[in-house]
Amino acid sequence: MRSSSGRNSSGNNGGSRGGNSGGRGSSGGRGNYRGAGNDRDDKQGRPKKPRPEERRYDVGPGASPDGPKSGRGASARGGAKSGPKRGQDQRGTGRGRPAPARSREYETRIEERNRDRYAGKKEVKLPKTFPGAEQDGERLQKVLARAGYGSRRACEELIEQARVEVNGEIVLEQGLRVQPEKDEIKVDGLTVATQSYQFFSLNKPAGVVSTMEDPEGRQCLGDYVTNRETRLFHVGRLDTETEGVILLTNHGELAHRLTHPKYGVKKTYLAHIVGPIPRDLGKQLKDGIQLEDGYARADHFRVVEQTGKNYLVEVTLHEGRKHIVRRMLAEAGFPVEKLVRVAFGPITLGDQKSGWLRRLSNTEVGMLMKEVDL
Repeated sequence: MRSSSGRNSSGNNGGSRGGNSGGRGSSGGRGNYRGAGNDRDDKQGRPKKPRPEERRYDVGPGASPDGPKSGRGASARGGAKSGPKRGQDQRGTGRGRPAPARSREYETRIEERNRDRYAGKKEVKLPKTFPGAEQDGERLQKVLARAGYGSRRACEELIEQARVEVNGEIVLEQGLRVQPEKDEIKVDGLTVATQSYQFFSLNKPAGVVSTMEDPEGRQCLGDYVTNRETRLFHVGRLDTETEGVILLTNHGELAHRLTHPKYGVKKTYLAHIVGPIPRDLGKQLKDGIQLEDGYARADHFRVVEQTGKNYLVEVTLHEGRKHIVRRMLAEAGFPVEKLVRVAFGPITLGDQKSGWLRRLSNTEVGMLMKEVDL
């Protein structure tokens, strides 16, 4: 019968495994087509595929021509791909035992020998990319770019246009190295703040105290700069009820000069007073008003607007004494209802809203420094 012949042929050629596969094939009325003892392979001339236990796994010079007789082959013992060859450890020493580790003294001797070997050789000098490359400092275009004058290419164009000077001399070559801490760098005649300085203008609202911290918990200037990386401080003061421009920076020398009477930096205020006012009020303020701490003089005075008895006047002076504008007008007989500082030197309030903080431009910083000879 067909099913029994399948069992006999597979049992004779493949052992117990072949017989089992043949038995499974006979349960469906058909023999195992891919079995090792199937007669169809012989009739159709197809090569017989070896069973898994008959496949060869040994390759290389040490392989057996007949293959293993049983088991999974030499690959399980470290054959061609699954592990190192026989008699060879993982470090490739070709021996059956791992190589001994080097002692610390031996490694030290090797290091000393290599150091002595190269001790007498001359130092290799790298080629210079441009004149002055061996000097200390940074490239000028990199310093200008960090200061906010645009990309490095834009700063190179500033140098090509002869608009940059270092220590009083116009720079005519690219790649000049400078020391930002020592050298004086100017663009269009204005000093460049080359270090990590920050400059801000705040339109201080009324009711804000002109301090960075207030022990009484009142709103102060520090509330507007709490998230800054560096510590800022205010330049001068404004009365609590006075609004307008107040500068914040971390440049100590600039802040000192802006508030020093020697440099006479002018501040402009708009004051709301109730009239009528005499025509010679401006002359009185310019000639000087006697106060308890000495005379105070205004540099400029004009009436900006009049609505009935309400006057909006502009007062410019270079002094920075406490409540100076309020005391001058009150002494002249016109108490101030509202006071706003609209300019601090070249920095104007413009359309900056109350409570807004803005970063000064490079031109504005240069103008401030020029104002105090920096």
